[in-house]
Amino acid sequence: MDPGLILLVFLAFLFAWLLNRVRRFFRLSPVAYAGVVIVFVLVMLAIWGQQFR
Repeated sequence: MDPGLILLVFLAFLFAWLLNRVRRFFRLSPVAYAGVVIVFVLVMLAIWGQQFR
């Protein structure tokens, strides 16, 4: 398995854990929470895709 992909999966789990704590603190709505997750996924895919250039 690609080491960069393993790192991105680890970062995704770390981000999800931190986002859950932030969501509780700021009382984000489910729509805002989903929007943040979608943006994070798109950014991670863009970063992962950069290594193939």
